[in-house]
Amino acid sequence: MTDFLDRIRTRVVPAALTAMGVTFLAAGLLTYGDPVDANPLPNPIPTAVGTATTDPGLPATPSPLITLPPIGTNGPSTTAPSIPADRAATRIRIAALKIDLPIIKPGNPNLHPPCDVALYYEHPTLRQPGEGRVTYVYAHAQPGMFLPLLTSSIVQNGKRMLGMVIEIWTSDDQRFLYVITEVRRHVAYDNVFEDPFTTRKEQLWLQTSEGVGTQPKLQIVAEPLSQEASSGDAAHPTARPRVC
Repeated sequence: MTDFLDRIRTRVVPAALTAMGVTFLAAGLLTYGDPVDANPLPNPIPTAVGTATTDPGLPATPSPLITLPPIGTNGPSTTAPSIPADRAATRIRIAALKIDLPIIKPGNPNLHPPCDVALYYEHPTLRQPGEGRVTYVYAHAQPGMFLPLLTSSIVQNGKRMLGMVIEIWTSDDQRFLYVITEVRRHVAYDNVFEDPFTTRKEQLWLQTSEGVGTQPKLQIVAEPLSQEASSGDAAHPTARPRVC
């Protein structure tokens, strides 16, 4: 009889308690294991609500309510800097490709573009950065210029360039960031401006040749990311255009 009671005390009771503990633990895990909303954006009015007191012997305690304003409302007022009439792109950098060039105003369109610089294209439908239309920048596919664009485009149609950030500085000491979203290869020379001239939103387009003396062009399309003030030194590199 004693052995039987000992077995109940040392085996059956602990086993029952353990089973109960596992049950409670599982219930707790189920509580903390509820699925989480994968939406990265918060609700329009996110709230954090506390738990009210439920003891009948105590007065009810109101639940604290923390309410955040909807995104884009009641926030601090921000005003974009006014755009000077003479704003012009002055520098381009694609750090991932080690491209860093001054940008200059184009000269005589009948002359061969100079080397060691990039140029922005002028047309009534084109604009400078931040003006809500396409900015079109071009340079030779040569060392120290846009050659890395060409060499990268040859591998998997330039897939590695997608997502790269392009920095553009302007004459009024602003820096604009763009992200590459499209690589267009073998574009016929007669068609290079077909889309840039008709696009009615802010974009950056880059152009270079696909080889010495070739007519098809390589185009890079980038979408705007941000704008911020820059130092004068960063925005005004010394341009040394070279006849080539």
